[in-house]
Amino acid sequence: MNYGEAIAYRCNEVCKQRGITLNKLATLSGLRQSTLDNISKGNTKNPSLRTLHRIATGLGMTVSEFLDFDTMNTTIFDDE
Repeated sequence: MNYGEAIAYRCNEVCKQRGITLNKLATLSGLRQSTLDNISKGNTKNPSLRTLHRIATGLGMTVSEFLDFDTMNTTIFDDE
């Protein structure tokens, strides 16, 4: 697993828990739908901190809250 895949997992899980679509998250975060599609599919291997901040803000979270989940805390990531 790489960081992009972990972020994709987290983004998809939080959206699912909150009952929002990626389209809605795009509106809330001010990001393009295509950016979130690439992240959610794992195509973006290393999203920027600015992008993570916008996603977290759109979800009403801090970046720390967004990145604090089991997969991120327990996985040994590939060096991709």
